[in-house]
Amino acid sequence: MDLINDFIAKMLPYTEWPMFILLILGGLFLVFYSKLLPYRYFGHAIAITMGKHDKKDAKGDVSSFQALSAAVAATVGLGNISGVAIAIHDGGPGVVFWIWMTALIGMCIKFYSCSLSIMFRGTDADGNLQGGPMYYITKGLGEKARPLAIFFAICGLFGFLGVFTANQFTETFMSVIEPSQTIYAMSDVNWKWTIGFVLAGVTSIVIFGGLTKIAKVASAIVPFMVAVYLIAVVVVMALNASEIMPALKMIITEAWNFNTIVTGGFWGLVIIGVRRAMFSNEAGLGSAPMYHGQSKTDNPIKEGLVAMLGPFIDTIMVCTFTAVVIILSGAYLEDQSGIVMTLSAFEKTLYGFGDDLLMLIVTAFALSTLFTYSYYGVKCLSFLTNAKIGKFYNWYFVVMIVFAAVASLDLVKNLIDLSYALMVIPNMIAVLLLAPKVNKAANEYFKKLKNGGA
Repeated sequence: MDLINDFIAKMLPYTEWPMFILLILGGLFLVFYSKLLPYRYFGHAIAITMGKHDKKDAKGDVSSFQALSAAVAATVGLGNISGVAIAIHDGGPGVVFWIWMTALIGMCIKFYSCSLSIMFRGTDADGNLQGGPMYYITKGLGEKARPLAIFFAICGLFGFLGVFTANQFTETFMSVIEPSQTIYAMSDVNWKWTIGFVLAGVTSIVIFGGLTKIAKVASAIVPFMVAVYLIAVVVVMALNASEIMPALKMIITEAWNFNTIVTGGFWGLVIIGVRRAMFSNEAGLGSAPMYHGQSKTDNPIKEGLVAMLGPFIDTIMVCTFTAVVIILSGAYLEDQSGIVMTLSAFEKTLYGFGDDLLMLIVTAFALSTLFTYSYYGVKCLSFLTNAKIGKFYNWYFVVMIVFAAVASLDLVKNLIDLSYALMVIPNMIAVLLLAPKVNKAANEYFKKLKNGGA
């Protein structure tokens, strides 16, 4: 494992700059190219999500709300609880500011990419309707761009394994339950293997049921688990109200720490923020378009607006609340990273039982994320082969859950960072090249909306 981790770590510097340029500069281009239209119709996006503009005869497999729930299930999870802690550990409180900035840009990226997922839908070998980067690359840019789609799908076979989720869930269980102290005497390694097999078994029950079952489970779990988590965070913030503003002030001031800039670490701080924001909301990654491409909708712009809400929910809201709790609790000053830091923060601020509550929340987060990630991988393998072979990805996915439970955090984090960075490259190239088509469709849609015809 050490050899694999060393190889991946050496590859990361060669991928992070292309990723950074395409995600941030490309994203900023889309923000100005759109003339801020997605942001200006935020309220309308909420109305679409609530089903006020649904049409019964629209093609697709799931509702826009189910698609958003499934996409958010993959993002509102351990990336928001553990990923933020890792970011603060690696870059300090100021990194949260750059997570915010990336999320705001990410809202526009998701608007464009998920609009394209409806605009250029295709069908698989079984004739089922499909959407996502592989399809808007090949149908939007033409067959000459197929190598980009193939490259994306190959990277997705690794990026969508859900290994980070399995790893951090295991760490949560080990930290809270402390099984080695119980009557069930086993070594920590054996406990991790056991947790991995149980997690794999539970995940199997849902993911072998296909998209419809995943979407139903996700739309049932996500609103509830987000509500419980936000209530817990609000209670912590209410009990420590005087510390909220200092925590937010620290985030902003540390983001522009000139001592850091002088020592050459400023851009490293920004890149950490970009990495963790991308892991949190997956904007630019190309995963969300796979779900939104299945939505029952007759208009690509409507789906793009719904998808735009994802980064706002999982990063602007959930990540911020997590960061504030970590900072005001003082947990960020301790030499710990990942989920252990967040557990410490909740334990300190909720009278010693906060870590137990977080354990329950993390369980729901972990399962919903694993359910949705498996579907992304199936779509990648199906594109590379066919729909029948694609279903075998679930077996590979389940086996890797067990592996992730016993793997080191560094290996898992580096694998995800490398896979994500590589996936951003073909996806963002396609989104930028196809942006004019989205603008044309958006102008027509908003014109019709003003006339009451949307």
